[in-house]
Amino acid sequence: MESTSDRLISLDVFRGMTIAGMILVNNPGTWNAIYPPLRHAVWNGCTLTDCIYPFFLFIVGVALTLSLTKRIERGESQKTLALQIAQRSGLLFLLGLIQTGFPQFDLSTFRIPGVLQRIAVVYFITALIFLKSSVKTQSLLAVAFLLVYWALMTLIPVPGIGFPNLEPTTNLSAYVDNLLLHGHLWSETRVWDPEGFLSTIPSLSTALAGVMLGHWLRTNRDRITKTVWMFVFGNLALVLGLLWDFWFPINKNLWTSSYVLFTGGLALNLFALCYWFIDVRGVRWWTKPFVVYGTNAITVYLLASLLSRSIRLIHVSSSGGRIVDLKVYLFETLFLPHLSPVNASLSWAICYVLIWLGLMWILYSRKIFIRV
Repeated sequence: MESTSDRLISLDVFRGMTIAGMILVNNPGTWNAIYPPLRHAVWNGCTLTDCIYPFFLFIVGVALTLSLTKRIERGESQKTLALQIAQRSGLLFLLGLIQTGFPQFDLSTFRIPGVLQRIAVVYFITALIFLKSSVKTQSLLAVAFLLVYWALMTLIPVPGIGFPNLEPTTNLSAYVDNLLLHGHLWSETRVWDPEGFLSTIPSLSTALAGVMLGHWLRTNRDRITKTVWMFVFGNLALVLGLLWDFWFPINKNLWTSSYVLFTGGLALNLFALCYWFIDVRGVRWWTKPFVVYGTNAITVYLLASLLSRSIRLIHVSSSGGRIVDLKVYLFETLFLPHLSPVNASLSWAICYVLIWLGLMWILYSRKIFIRV
């Protein structure tokens, strides 16, 4: 457990918004009726949903910078920190495997990549870069990863295809995923994975952008100056991402370099807003629900995912003698008769978010913060 007394409240709020958004978009009443912003882009492009995951990796970068800097200042050795970073990354990766495998755990088709797995890998590499390099080197690496990935994806011919391309099943990232993890990829695609090998390279830049923000927050500049420059660099990243989109399209599944810049700019702008209202202006009356979510973020994300799958294992008899899983029964009984399909689906998701808010509020009120 950890104290919240010296935490950056705006960061907890931003993290809480992100996790609440992640649970919302992952748990509609039915996947057949969803408002467009709550869907992922089919391929190129970016919806509100496509911003959530990079926001979390961005937050990982900010948080590890603030946390590790404090521990270094307390005199903890790099060896001790590196060991704990490895242990935490291993635990995150293991939890990710449990999440992706649950409930069947069929080893013949077990998905190895995943959301928590990527967070684990990115956290591990980014934290070691932070420990072993200067701020200048960290910023150069963030740029280098984007350029290297762009070159790999657009200049190297794909074996068996003969030319570089960015199509769903024939790009270099898909080729590498299928080569190394054939049969153990995302069940929706089978031949490529949105959290695959090559696309992890630019996701490191997403976390390193957060590291840069962490360094900036630790400077002695006044808070208004910090906020202004956050907006400046956030909007600069947005513009650069939109320009790069002409040559290397914004694409969440490929985690393209333009996508990193675009979503990084959005993350920086949104955090700047939180920082301005919460830490500069002191407007905090609205923050408590997000703080509750943000202080047990990984815990609530994992448990919400496992429960969502668990209720589908329970089958009941519905009207007309149909045998359906418990989620379908509850959705069709409590929501669908009273609302249009798309609003019923959204209402289910909102209620699911609120249920988990209540459960996490109990932990928060008892000062239980599960650090994964």
